[in-house]
Amino acid sequence: MHQIGVVGLSYRHAAVGEVARFAVPRAEVAARLPALRTSLKASEVLYLGTCNRVEVVYSTDDGAPAGDARREVFQILTGREPEPGEAARILRAWTGEAAVEHLFIVACGLDSAQTGEQEIAAQLRLAWEDSRAAHTCGAVLDRLVGEALKMAREVRRLSAGLRAPSLADLAADQVLQHLGGRGGRVALVGVSAMTRRCAAILREAGVALLVVNRTLASAEELAASVCAEAVPLERFRAQPPPLEALVLAAGGGEAVLDGACLGRLRGSAQRALLLVDLGVPPNVAPAAAAHAGLARTGMDQLIETAQSRRLAQLMRLAPVRAAIDERLARLRTELALRAIGPRLAQLRAAFEQIAAAEVERALKGELRTLDARERGQLERLAGTVAHRLAHLPLAGLRAAAAHAGSDAVEAFFDGARTRRETSAPQARRAGRAAGTEKT
Repeated sequence: MHQIGVVGLSYRHAAVGEVARFAVPRAEVAARLPALRTSLKASEVLYLGTCNRVEVVYSTDDGAPAGDARREVFQILTGREPEPGEAARILRAWTGEAAVEHLFIVACGLDSAQTGEQEIAAQLRLAWEDSRAAHTCGAVLDRLVGEALKMAREVRRLSAGLRAPSLADLAADQVLQHLGGRGGRVALVGVSAMTRRCAAILREAGVALLVVNRTLASAEELAASVCAEAVPLERFRAQPPPLEALVLAAGGGEAVLDGACLGRLRGSAQRALLLVDLGVPPNVAPAAAAHAGLARTGMDQLIETAQSRRLAQLMRLAPVRAAIDERLARLRTELALRAIGPRLAQLRAAFEQIAAAEVERALKGELRTLDARERGQLERLAGTVAHRLAHLPLAGLRAAAAHAGSDAVEAFFDGARTRRETSAPQARRAGRAAGTEKT
C-alpha cells in the first residue's frame, strides 16, 4: 500500500467556497487527468469531486513510497504556484495504509457531512469511470477503488432499513418547512444526484415541480420520472414563472442565475421565495441573492445542520468502522504477500541451489563411488531437506510482511546480501589456505 497517496480538502477542514477553488468541472476532468499524472510523477491518478470535497488519489510510477504531493496538486488544480506554506495549510495528505483507510471511510460515507449517506459511493464510481476513460487508472487504483466500493456495498447491507439522510434530504426538508403545507411550485435547477433525490422527496410530499436544465432532454427525462414540467435554462432565466422555492445543483463552475434573473424571480413570486443552493461553486452568489432580497441557504448552512447529528450517526454506524478495520487488515496481508512473492520464490530457489551444489560436490568427491540409484536417492533427499529448511524463514517473512510491513522484509534480504558479500572473500581465502596446507 505504500505507493498510494491521497491529497485534497473537504468541508471538514475548509469552507465550501475554498473547496470550490480547487473544483474541476466534470467536462474538464478528462483533459486535466493526464497533466495531473505527469505533475505527480504517478502511474495512475483519479480525481474525486463532490459538493463539499475535492480529492486526488494516485499511485507512484515506480512503486516507491508516496510522498507529500500537496504542492503539485495545488498547482495543477488552481493553475498557480502556492505561496510558501499555503499548500500544506489548505490541503490534507494521506499516504500508504492511511490513504487506503481514508478512501474506504469516504466511500462508506463515514467522512461525509451527512454521516452514512450513500451518494458518495456513486460519485466515487463515476470518478473511477472518468479516470478509466482518460486511461489514467490501472491495476492498482482499479483494485483500490473496487475494494472501496465493496465496502460501500457492505455498509448498505449492514445498515439495511436505516438509510442515512443525505444533504439532498436536508435541502428537501428546508423546502417543505418553507412551504408549511401550503401549495406552490418548486423549481429544480440542474440534473444531478442531489436534484434527483430532492425531486423524489418533494414529489412524494405532493409538491408541484419544474425541472430546469441547460440541456432540455436531460430535464425532460427527470421531469417524466416525477410527473413534472421541464424547461431549458435560458428560457427560465428570461421568463421565470411564479415559484415558492428553488433547489439548485448545476455544474459548470460559475453562477447559474445572475442578479437580473434573481430580480425577475422575486418580481414574479407571490410570497417569499427560498433558494437552496447545493452548487459548488455556488449556483447563486450569496451577495447577489442578498441584493435581490431573497433568502438563500447554501452548502455551509446545510453542513452545519448535518454536523449537529454527526455523533449519533457515527454511533449507529460503529459496525461499519469495524468492518473497514477488518478489511484493511486482510488487504494489508494480501498485498504484502503479493509484493514479496517473487522474493520468497528466489529464497526457496536459493536453498535448493545450495543443496544441489553440495550434493554435486559430494558426488564428485567422497561419494563418487555411489551408483545411479543411490545418487538419485541422495539428490531427492537433499531437495526435501532444502524445502523443509526453507519453510521456517519463509513463514517468518510472510508474518513480517503482514505485521511489520515491507521494510522488515527488505531489511532481512539486505542483511542476507551483506553477509554473503562479506562471507564470500573469507571462504575464498580459507579455500586457498587449505590448498596451501595440503601441498
